[in-house]
Amino acid sequence: MAIDILKTVDIIEIMVNYLEEVRPPEEIRKQLDFGYQIEDQSVILTEIRPFWDNPTEYAERGFAKATFIKSKNVWKIFWLRASLKWQSYEPNPEVSTLDEFLEIVDEDKYHCFKG
Repeated sequence: MAIDILKTVDIIEIMVNYLEEVRPPEEIRKQLDFGYQIEDQSVILTEIRPFWDNPTEYAERGFAKATFIKSKNVWKIFWLRASLKWQSYEPNPEVSTLDEFLEIVDEDKYHCFKG
């Protein structure tokens, strides 16, 4: 089930503000950029890079995911393993807000999100 429209508007505002802070300078964005996707009840942070063999095409790969659990009113945190499977972020598997999720990703204390 998808996130309701009012929550989606809040998510977009939070993510746009977050990306303004963390995106690399304009001159670097052709080599590396960050974005996000909203899929059902999840928000996925993505890394955008050109394909190594065709720099005119870009790949967007998720590296951190927060899934909203409406019944508990929490966000569950996941990181993408090398196997390309989402794994619960065990040091802190749930948070109350999307802002808390973004703080954990930025801190990346255990180097799960950005390596």
